[in-house]
Amino acid sequence: MKLSVNVNKIALLRNSRGHDAPNVLAFAQKIVGYGAHGITVHPRADRRHITPDDARAVTRHITTVETNFEGDIREEFLDLTLELRPTQCTLVPVTPGEVTSHRGWDVAKWRFLLQPVVKRLKEEGIRTSLFVEADPGVVAAVAEVGADRIEIYTGPYAQAFERGDYRAELDKVVATTKAAAAAGVGVNAGHDLTAENLGPLVKEAPEIQEVSIGHYLTAHALEVGMRQAVADYLMAVEGRYEKAR
Repeated sequence: MKLSVNVNKIALLRNSRGHDAPNVLAFAQKIVGYGAHGITVHPRADRRHITPDDARAVTRHITTVETNFEGDIREEFLDLTLELRPTQCTLVPVTPGEVTSHRGWDVAKWRFLLQPVVKRLKEEGIRTSLFVEADPGVVAAVAEVGADRIEIYTGPYAQAFERGDYRAELDKVVATTKAAAAAGVGVNAGHDLTAENLGPLVKEAPEIQEVSIGHYLTAHALEVGMRQAVADYLMAVEGRYEKAR
């Protein structure tokens, strides 16, 4: 399981002052230097955090690890993706006014919209992923659309983990990863993942190839520093993290 660090919250902090501190590219480079396997950015239409110029800087200067663009199907985002050709593009449905992503694609319903976009991205050599909910039934539609991977929305699992009754949600994730593996579709996961709740995923869903984590890793860095935060999450994706008492 690889760790791709989402640097959106670095950009959010910078934007709150209107200057260039903290510098997104400098932090992304540090994060790569600390051992992360990739960098994720999610440019939104309202530019609340990552801007197109941030995306340009990351893809042009981060060349030793994978880059992942997350975004909705809108012209500006797709033009930016085709211009910069990140390693991977994760297509995410967006609800106007949402605070953060909170649902996956109904792939069968939106196949007519997704399929040509996936085809175009793949023609440019960009690995494609669709943000979906933990449901093995979605895999057949993903395979028909032609996406290389899915990213499982792990928000419900993370919420259940906090309540202490996560077994049912974990089982959904496990079943979805196994269905995807059987169909030849790769598996990523992301949303509200922490160093603590990664443990069961690592143990029971080894088919997951990559996790994209930003908010909780950045929050952890406020306590321990970015170098240690990345180290802790790298241990977590290897199933070796133990929370300090």
